[in-house]
Amino acid sequence: MSFKYLIGEYSKTIDELTDKLNQEKVIDRIWEKDFTVWNKNPEEISNRLGWLDSVEISRKSLKEIYEFVYDVKVAGYTHVLLMGMGGSSLAPEVFRLTFGVKEGFLDLAVIDSTHPEVVMDYAKKFDPHKTLYIVSTKSGGTVETFSFMKFFYNFACHILGEDEAGNHFAAITDPGSGLQKIAEELKFRKVFLNDPNIGGRFSALSLFGLVPAALVGVDIEKILSAAEEEVTDCRKSGVEFSSNIAAQIGLIIGGLGKKGIDKLTFIISPELKYLGAWLEQLIAESTGKTGKGILPVDLEVIEDPVFYSNDRLFVYLKFKSDTAYDDKTVKIKNAGFPIIEIEIENKLELGKQYFLWEFATAVIGWVLQIHPFDQPNVEQAKVVARQMVKDYQENGKLPELTPTLEDEGIKVYGNVKSKLIPETLPLFLSDCRGGTNYIAIQAYLNPTQEITEALQNLRTKIQKKYKTATTLGFGPRFLHSTGQLHKGDSGNGYFIQFVSEIEDDLPIPENIGEEKTSITFGVLIKAQALGDRQALLDNKRKVITIDLGSDIINSIKQL
Repeated sequence: MSFKYLIGEYSKTIDELTDKLNQEKVIDRIWEKDFTVWNKNPEEISNRLGWLDSVEISRKSLKEIYEFVYDVKVAGYTHVLLMGMGGSSLAPEVFRLTFGVKEGFLDLAVIDSTHPEVVMDYAKKFDPHKTLYIVSTKSGGTVETFSFMKFFYNFACHILGEDEAGNHFAAITDPGSGLQKIAEELKFRKVFLNDPNIGGRFSALSLFGLVPAALVGVDIEKILSAAEEEVTDCRKSGVEFSSNIAAQIGLIIGGLGKKGIDKLTFIISPELKYLGAWLEQLIAESTGKTGKGILPVDLEVIEDPVFYSNDRLFVYLKFKSDTAYDDKTVKIKNAGFPIIEIEIENKLELGKQYFLWEFATAVIGWVLQIHPFDQPNVEQAKVVARQMVKDYQENGKLPELTPTLEDEGIKVYGNVKSKLIPETLPLFLSDCRGGTNYIAIQAYLNPTQEITEALQNLRTKIQKKYKTATTLGFGPRFLHSTGQLHKGDSGNGYFIQFVSEIEDDLPIPENIGEEKTSITFGVLIKAQALGDRQALLDNKRKVITIDLGSDIINSIKQL
């Protein structure tokens, strides 16, 4: 792995931070698990630093993982459907999409959308006779994950019978969680118990990431060996500090972030691009709180420098042999934008990247003087959504919003007095300023390729018009990722929330193995959108909600 950076006038700032870091022995203190690096209070720090030992701890589980993979292959399983949110689902998805599926191993998909069309699509595509369902949640109580589990367990029971269904399920969770108890009662084929001192978004090199990786045929021993090399480098300080790439990256991102250059924009080799979603959660959820935050920008179209403002720090992460974005990156460098460049040799260095960015994020936390291991505003949105679900179960309806504009099958909700649909977004964004603000598109829609492309097209037009950083997330997935930053940062975001009509809904069983239901996936995703909207408003964020009706693509084009 090679590393270089260009930060121009900010070199002195980073040199001063480096001296301070070494004087305060921050690297040594991180490895000593000294919570005072980040906070005077050890809560959610002292019990969240297990990721520092994840390589060593995970090695002890290799035999258990290999035996499990062999067992399910012999049993004839061909597919895995992993149910999880955020840290439990993103690393497995990166492994699958980056490495593909090795011959003779199982194909894996991740479900992290509560949209009923998504749930039904996976029910149709995955034959329960040949499918292993993995329920993955640290807390053992994530509402989305449990809803998926109840639905697919009942679905499997209908087809396989109650005696056989449990054989098709496995769990990855913390010891003593609610999921562990349920999995044992239902006789799941396997229950993996992870180190409880590892937080979700720092769990890529733990059982949460490695079990799914092994199922698709990734050489997890080589992944851990690569990560171990990075662990060694991350211990270096003082005269050896130049070898500690992770800490240097943390200082640059944190140091420039304090200067207002807080839009961390990723340019990633096409074959490695799926890592961006994992990086997005790690950095956004760790740094976006107490009025501060680094906004990671993933999958934004790479434009000419004229379309960027002075709040951008670029990260060019590439394979050594890949030149796909070299020309565009040279233009960005020549325009004077600060940039970090990382070159890696092969996909197995993904193990290095996981640990490098975890450690860098811990250093960013020290620079910004924030607690990087909690997520207070994620819970805030959950509380509102839970209350809405409870009200629905008691009264049979969710809160009704009054549209400020209704035309062409589209309804607009928010403090925007437009008279025509095409005027809506320009009016909402009229005081948006490049260099300070960012625009987040939040889509509580079925993330099909067609809808994603339409939203990306809209995103690019917004980016170029306002010269402002843009993000695109599908709900409720992003609630466990950038959702923390949206509510916890300095409040410079503009939030465009999209919802739509749901024609074919699906019930969520109240209990596993029972038909009784009081809520549907359609109600759940609507409650999550309403809950997030209210949490944003409670934090004085600028929000507009647009119901696209039934003709989603055409409605996006009208906007």
